[in-house]
Amino acid sequence: MSDEALMRRTLALAARGRAVSPNPMVGCVLVKGGRVIASDFHRRAGGPHAESRVLARAGARARGATAYVNLEPCAPYRGKRTPSCAEALARAGVRRVVAAMPDPNPAVRGRGFALLRRAGVRVSSGLLSAEARALNRPFEVYAREGRPWVTLKAAATLDGRMSDGAGRSRWITSAPARALSRRWRGEHDAVLVGSGTVLADDPRLSAPGGRTLKVVLDGRGRVSPRARLFKTPGPVLLVSARRPRTLPRGAECLTLADRSPRSLLRALAKRGVGRLFVEGGSAVHSAFLDAGLVDEVRLFLAPRLVGGRAAPTFYEGRGRTLPRALTLETPAVRRVGTDLLVSGLVKR
Repeated sequence: MSDEALMRRTLALAARGRAVSPNPMVGCVLVKGGRVIASDFHRRAGGPHAESRVLARAGARARGATAYVNLEPCAPYRGKRTPSCAEALARAGVRRVVAAMPDPNPAVRGRGFALLRRAGVRVSSGLLSAEARALNRPFEVYAREGRPWVTLKAAATLDGRMSDGAGRSRWITSAPARALSRRWRGEHDAVLVGSGTVLADDPRLSAPGGRTLKVVLDGRGRVSPRARLFKTPGPVLLVSARRPRTLPRGAECLTLADRSPRSLLRALAKRGVGRLFVEGGSAVHSAFLDAGLVDEVRLFLAPRLVGGRAAPTFYEGRGRTLPRALTLETPAVRRVGTDLLVSGLVKR
C-alpha cells in the first residue's frame, strides 16, 4: 500500500474516536515489510493514546517499523496524564514516522517531532494535512484559543421566527429534526441554553448516554428547581453572578462576575469542555454570534411563515452591513423530515 493509502486508513481509524473530546481524534497504523502489523485509535479521554495501543499490540515487531499517524505524536509536558507517545515510539525502535500534521497547540508544537529525530527516527509531515485538519478542527480551536468549539443550532420558520408572537414554539420543526438534535447533543461535551428557553419551553435537554453537561445561563436566578432538565440524566451547571441558596440534587453553580461569551467559554474549557452545543434562545444566539465565537451553524427551517414584529428571530444581534455579514463556508442543505437543514462552518 502507498503512503497515501495508509494515511487514509489512519484517518478513517481516527474518525472512530468520537468520545475523546477535548482530546484530538488520532489513529495509528504500524507497517513492517509492506504489511500492517497493528492498527488502532484513541478511544476515550484519559485512556491510552493510539500509538500506545498499537505498540502494545505489536510488541517486539515494532522495531524497524513505520508508524502512520494523523497528528504529531505527543511529547512530555507538564500536566500530561498519559505517557509520551513520541518517547514510546522511539523506545520501541520504530524506524520511521509519517504524520499528517504537527500538533496545533503552540505550547508543544514540534516537540514530538524533535524528540523522535534526536532518537534517530526519520520523520515526515504534511501528507493529507487538509483532511487531518478538518477532522480535528474542534481540538485545534481548543488548543490554540483555550475555548470549546461552538456549534450553534437553531430551529425557525422560513421567515426566521423561533416562536409566534405569543411565545409558542412547540413544535416548529418535525419529529425527525428533534431526534437529530438530541443525537447531536450526545456528540458534544455540553449543551447550553438561556434561562428564557427553560422558562418558555421547560426542555429536558436529554442526550444519548446521559453524560452531556447541561449548561444554563441563569444570571437572575429565575430557573425553578422543578424544571425538567434537573430530572433527566446528565449533570447540570447553572451559570450565575452569585450562588443560589439551594441547588437541585446533582447540579453545580458556576459564578462568574464577567458572564461574557468569551469568559464563559474559557471557564468551560477549564472543565474539559471541548465541544459546546448552543441551543439558544435568541438572546444567547445573538450574544455568541456578535462576539464572533460561533464556529459552526446548524439551522433547521420549517416550511411555515409566522410574521409579526413580536415574534423573535433566531438572530437579532446588533446588526451588520452586508459586506460584514457572517458567512457560511460551502453551506450544505438537506431535508430532515418536513424541514430543511442548512449547515456550515462560519467563515473567518
